[in-house]
Amino acid sequence: MTEISVRMGELATSADPGTVLVSIGLGSCIGLALVDAAAGVAGLAHIMLPGPGEAASRPPATFADTGVAALLSGVLELGARPARLAAAIVGGAQMFGNAVQLQVGARNEEAVRDALRAARLRVAAADTGGSTGRTIRVYVQDACVTSRAAGGSENALLGAQAVTA
Repeated sequence: MTEISVRMGELATSADPGTVLVSIGLGSCIGLALVDAAAGVAGLAHIMLPGPGEAASRPPATFADTGVAALLSGVLELGARPARLAAAIVGGAQMFGNAVQLQVGARNEEAVRDALRAARLRVAAADTGGSTGRTIRVYVQDACVTSRAAGGSENALLGAQAVTA
């Protein structure tokens, strides 16, 4: 298996069954996976901020609005079909104590969900909120998406079986 690390503001797509896409240390950021099991295509974006991304000079996956659009475009280019896509989101934690005015994690999650709705994609699974960082893994071969809280075990969010790493 080849593991591709997707860092803050980055995205990756794959149709290679031997690929695992991973974002480690998602705090207030959102890891967004788009999976088309029938086509054997998956993608992962590590979204940092709610937006607006259209006027920014940063990579598209930095922001929810441009990140969702860029990831969707990437998986469609590899043969995914919008009607078969399943979305999973991980992260969106409150990492800055009681700083209610910041709420970066909650705002990131809301912005990603809004962008997915605008693209007519549904969230099939989510592991968000709380105050703990997480890791998301996307196993292309099994169309499986997992989440692991810091210090916890890996749990399958999408896909027929849990995968342990």
